[in-house]
Amino acid sequence: MSRIGKIPVKVPGGVKVTFQNDEMTVEGPKGKLKQKYHPVISFEEKNGEIIVSRSGDEKQVKAFHGLYRNLLNNMVTGVSAGFNKSLVVTGVGYRAEVQGKLLSMSLGYSNDIYVAIPDGLSVTSEGGKLTVSGIDKQRVGEFAAQIRKLRSPEPYKGKGIRYDNEIVRRKVGKSGVK
Repeated sequence: MSRIGKIPVKVPGGVKVTFQNDEMTVEGPKGKLKQKYHPVISFEEKNGEIIVSRSGDEKQVKAFHGLYRNLLNNMVTGVSAGFNKSLVVTGVGYRAEVQGKLLSMSLGYSNDIYVAIPDGLSVTSEGGKLTVSGIDKQRVGEFAAQIRKLRSPEPYKGKGIRYDNEIVRRKVGKSGVK
C-alpha cells in the first residue's frame, strides 16, 4: 500500500467534502475547490477523517492512490488555512509594488514589468518582500515561479528575485592576477 495514500486526511470543522460523478468538491471558510479523480480510487469518511483506497495493485493505480490523497489534503488545507509563497526582491533599484490587480516591478531592465494578478490569488508587497497567497496550492506556486523567472537570482552579486527560504550559492568574481 502507498505510504502517502494510506494516511487519512483530517477534515477540520467548517470544511465540507463531497464526492460525486468522479469529482471531489471541498468547501470551507476561504472558498470552494473542485478536482476530478479517476474511478479506481474511492473515498470513505469516518470520524472527521477521509480514508483513500484503491481498487487494484497496478503501478498506475498505486500512483493515483498517493496523488489523489495529496490533492485532497491540499484542497482541505487550502480552503481552511490557505497557502503562501514569499519572494524577496534584491538589488539596487529593484522594487515591486501592487497596483490594484497589477504587479509593477522595476528589475533593472529599460522598462518596468507589469504582471496581471490572477483571480483567486492575492499579492502583498512590503519593502523588498512579495507574498503570493491563495487557496489553490498549485496556482500559488505557479504564479510565484512566474514572478521569480522574470529575474532569477544571479550568483555573483545575488541580485534578482528569490524565494524567501532559497539559498543562492555565491561565486567569487574574477581576480586580477598579474
